[in-house]
Amino acid sequence: MKSLQGTHAVNRQVLADHVYDEILESLMDGRMLPGTSVSIDGTARDLEVSPTPVREALARLEHTGMVQRVALKGYRVAPLASADDMAHLMEARLVIEPVNTKLASERMAEDVIAALEQSIHHMEAAPRGPSFAEFRGYFDADELFHRLIAENAGNPFMLAAYNALGGQVQRFRLFSGVGITDANHAISEHKAIFKALQAGDGDDASAQMVRHLSNVRSRAMADAPETGALPEI
Repeated sequence: MKSLQGTHAVNRQVLADHVYDEILESLMDGRMLPGTSVSIDGTARDLEVSPTPVREALARLEHTGMVQRVALKGYRVAPLASADDMAHLMEARLVIEPVNTKLASERMAEDVIAALEQSIHHMEAAPRGPSFAEFRGYFDADELFHRLIAENAGNPFMLAAYNALGGQVQRFRLFSGVGITDANHAISEHKAIFKALQAGDGDDASAQMVRHLSNVRSRAMADAPETGALPEI
């Protein structure tokens, strides 16, 4: 009986993740326009699932800021992020992530070093085409690098702060028809952070994270219209 229950739980999670990925891809590729409502029943019919995994997926996506819950009306696609939104997010990340990086430098285990290095390799090898399906591997590897640092900083309150901001990053990754435009810079900056972490130099690692996030902010502001899609973080 235990085994059957376990299998049921796994299957349900796989289904929920699949629905989440399908909706996320539609949002990232711009097939769901800002301000439009998201029908739970209609989405369930389109994906040939029950409404339950759709509700679960939308609740997860609300955390990213990509959809918004409206009282008594369900969910709608969030407006495109503005340059001011991006500036505010980056200000917060510049407070949190350099501290996480310095803390993590004091706790770097071999398996974490290996995972960070592998994430950089995946960023280098991943496609960077115009659709989300094409740049998803890069997207995931980039996010993993930052998350590994936060998770290994050893401070649960800093991790909670990172998680609260980290979810919002997806809102700024609307590359419909463009793909990844900033990969070479981002990969080079990740390598500099990694090198300092590998050497156990917390001050340099923190400084390299500041440099990376500051450069991301500058590149985003240079490339973004007053309201609209912004480059990758």
